Amino acid sequence: MYDTIIIGAGMSGLAAGVRIAHFGKKVCILERHGAIGGLNSFYKQRGRTFDVGLHAVTNYAAKGSRSGPLVKLLRQLRLAWDEWALAPQIGSVIMFPSANLRFSNDFELLETEVRCRFPRQVDNFRRLVASLHDYDQFGQSGAGRSARQVVSDIIDDPLLVEMIFCPVLFYGGSREHDIDFDQFSILFRSIFLEGLARPLAGIQRILTMLARRFKEQGGELRLKAGVSRIVVYADRVQKVVLEDGAELEAKNVLSSAGYDETMRLCDNAKAEETPAPNRISVVESISILDAQPRALGHEQTIIFFNDSDKFRYEQPDDLVDLRSGTICSPNNFAYPEPMEEGMLRITALANYDRWAALDADAYRRAKEQWSDRLIESAARFVPDFRGSVIGGDMFTPLTISRFTGHSGGAVYGSAEKRRDGTSHLKNLFICGNDQGLVGIVGAIISGISIANRYLLE
Repeated sequence: MYDTIIIGAGMSGLAAGVRIAHFGKKVCILERHGAIGGLNSFYKQRGRTFDVGLHAVTNYAAKGSRSGPLVKLLRQLRLAWDEWALAPQIGSVIMFPSANLRFSNDFELLETEVRCRFPRQVDNFRRLVASLHDYDQFGQSGAGRSARQVVSDIIDDPLLVEMIFCPVLFYGGSREHDIDFDQFSILFRSIFLEGLARPLAGIQRILTMLARRFKEQGGELRLKAGVSRIVVYADRVQKVVLEDGAELEAKNVLSSAGYDETMRLCDNAKAEETPAPNRISVVESISILDAQPRALGHEQTIIFFNDSDKFRYEQPDDLVDLRSGTICSPNNFAYPEPMEEGMLRITALANYDRWAALDADAYRRAKEQWSDRLIESAARFVPDFRGSVIGGDMFTPLTISRFTGHSGGAVYGSAEKRRDGTSHLKNLFICGNDQGLVGIVGAIISGISIANRYLLE
């Protein structure tokens, strides 16, 4: 009998496991794959390691900082700042046809850019920043307030509104067009007020650190141990049945697999308890270069681009939407030493159903075609790097579904969040994207918070 069984060895599940095991509880993490990480994972191909998910760690805090989500998670998990080996971004930009807005981990740069490009909106922009909810207030102001409505009531220049929403939605929007103002507050703070950073070794460093700490504290991690069924008696989980038929019992179960995915495992789940299908998914092309991007004239860490003054964050009709996206260079962080190879990652919105309908040969051809088209699209916003490409790969919504189990390849989980982390069962809880916190730090904080609130009493 375990004190807690955790479904999923992603960031939130691992963090919850570390937190619970620290207090001497008997905890087991079950992961259906042979590798940990979920959405934020990695894989090896032709001698190279490719990240899936991670562009940057948001919520950056410099060494010695005393507040903020990153500081909180380090304290809660008994980790040292140096263990993360984070390098801050060099500088990023939001690019629209009518204006560009540069930003960095110094918020004054973005304020200066707004003052220069949108002088009439300076006071309104400051009012927006002042209206953002504190992290401790997350989910307490009432769900369902449209962030677009709130922001448009404060900022009356539609172009500036669209430019603000482009990074926010690309880094955390789980539904089309809009987001709850609570989540907007969290994402705006994490991207603009705190900023972006990256460990030199990518996501593998953070995952290895969390898994090692979990095992050191007596936690049990089972890979290739997918859950096939959650057996329910009355209003509680009675046991968990694995795909190999093994049965495990625990006082509590915490799932990071997604809310609707978890509901489908419960043998008493009702149809109305499953949220509507998810729609937001992406593709990403990863290009390996024979030179550092800065040597080719590309100096930004991340570019958020849109080719019109209206930003349409929606499932495209075609396989991929080339009208908007992100261009990330893992090289363009302030590392002590440069990465061995140059790299550019280009991300765009995609249609899961269209990708899922392809047979194996058509899928392979589509990956090749759209990888080329993504690179061609990116060349509109960065110096043309196509002559320096020496390798790469591409992942699709099907890749996301395979790594995460999320329906429809939903990159940020369900459109409806379970902010309090509860379910219809007294001892079944939800953490991760579907609890409402996204990104590396957000997912870890979610696991810690739900563990503290329900599993360490």
